[in-house]
Amino acid sequence: MADILHRIGVKSASLDDVYDALTTVEGLSGWWATDMRGETEVGGVLQFRFLPGGFDMKILELHPAKHVLWEVVDGPEEWIGTRVSWDLKQEDDFTIVLFKHEGWREPVEFMYHCSTKWATFLMSLKTLVETGTGAPEPHDVKISNWH
Repeated sequence: MADILHRIGVKSASLDDVYDALTTVEGLSGWWATDMRGETEVGGVLQFRFLPGGFDMKILELHPAKHVLWEVVDGPEEWIGTRVSWDLKQEDDFTIVLFKHEGWREPVEFMYHCSTKWATFLMSLKTLVETGTGAPEPHDVKISNWH
């Protein structure tokens, strides 16, 4: 199994502000995909739609201001059954986000692409919480024909 791992610090942001950006339709559509909907409680499914397709994430765990865990239940074959987790902690003026997209069966080229895209979207999350404006799809950085 292979995992995508990233770490960002969000300056002068509370744990609650970052948690809200990860757990509300308004927050998620502000940094990841403008075309999204779903139920935001444990057991609910979030639907994210992008130009080339989309992903459905089932919410497995929510621990306010600490942890969020999703399981991919629909989308590209490589993603189905993988899990996306977010762990939050405070360090000085920063809320630290430890991101993991785990359970890839093998590190295929699409995983390399997704790792870079996750990094750009994590920067969008940082910008959204710090300034009020993120760069969700379709306003994100395009890195290839896979978007």
